[in-house]
Amino acid sequence: MKLDQNTFRLTDKGKLGSVSLVIGLIGLAATSLGYFTDTKQFYHSYLVAFAFWVSIGLGGLFFTMLHHLVNAEWSTVLRRWSESVAATLPLMAVFAIPVLLGMGELYHWSHVEVVANDAILTQKAPYLNPTFFVIRSIGYFVIWSILALSLYRTSLKQDSGHSASLTQRFRRISAPGMILFALTLSFASFDWLMSLDAHWYSTIFGVYFFTGSLLAVLSFMVLIGIHLRRRSVLNEVVTIEHYHDLGKLLFGFIIFWAYMGFSQYMLIWYANIPEETIWFHHRWYSGWRWVSLLMIFGHFVLPFVVLITRASKRNLIVLGSMAVWVLLMRWVDLHWLVFPTLHEHSPHLSWMDLTSIVGVGGIFVWYFWRKYSSHPVIPMGDPSLKNSMKFENT
Repeated sequence: MKLDQNTFRLTDKGKLGSVSLVIGLIGLAATSLGYFTDTKQFYHSYLVAFAFWVSIGLGGLFFTMLHHLVNAEWSTVLRRWSESVAATLPLMAVFAIPVLLGMGELYHWSHVEVVANDAILTQKAPYLNPTFFVIRSIGYFVIWSILALSLYRTSLKQDSGHSASLTQRFRRISAPGMILFALTLSFASFDWLMSLDAHWYSTIFGVYFFTGSLLAVLSFMVLIGIHLRRRSVLNEVVTIEHYHDLGKLLFGFIIFWAYMGFSQYMLIWYANIPEETIWFHHRWYSGWRWVSLLMIFGHFVLPFVVLITRASKRNLIVLGSMAVWVLLMRWVDLHWLVFPTLHEHSPHLSWMDLTSIVGVGGIFVWYFWRKYSSHPVIPMGDPSLKNSMKFENT
């Protein structure tokens, strides 16, 4: 991998893209075979993989819009990473198709006869019905794609020369975009994940899903940065100071994720309403208890203890290891959300869990790398670029 120091374009893009594409195609081909052996397992495994990777794309969109809204300088050198991650969202719309086709296997509310004999589902039918579900899903991706591609293309235009109008355009997109993002992400999490058990509901669920998405994209950006650094790309541009701030954000949102998870549990436990407590009952008074404990100690306690010191956030081996661990816990979190509806009494890992996450992920990383490596790898025309490169933590 080689970088032209004058244009900041990769003259040698390395093998990450091509290797990811091959792995992704093999993973998807292997996963497709599972459809013919165990259809329900296939759709549930695929839903976890889809939710995992689309959440990274959504995290990238949020990071980019937040950067523009608060007029951040430190993250300018990282912006092309988050923009390229967000630009994968149109591709993820294609990966949503199997979820829509598998409604009958995933969501019991999609069956007319089930709804007719269930008073709760009958009341929710105006919202939870296949036609409206498809319309909403299309709407989510239309909004996300417009926001992501508008920011990405405006950023590329800025590379040719900055003007005040471009800065205003970033903010005009990001300000209403943040409101649309909050609404669509929340409702998407309700539709794709919470409605798996349509008798249960939580008003915090959207924030819980968002927090996991941001943790995932921060971890992904750390790993992309380390991948480039090991190949001597952007070593003088993205410094240890930037990794330190990514580590601080990762640490902070680990705490926020735990706070959202605990708040959701505490309010439901305190109210003690049967149709609410049954969701947690399935995840505690069964073999899923050990996964619930893993969520507490693996997703919160361990990374909290490791990342609490300043030194750990500035050590790329430690920070990179925690990024991998947080991504693994993100997958466990989604598995914990999805699979008790299929395997109620205990966890049951399938080979499709691996092939689906690798298959969708391989294509995701290939497309991300294609978007990122086709243009200057930093926003060349941004007026705050020099200050970002000189950024130091105090």
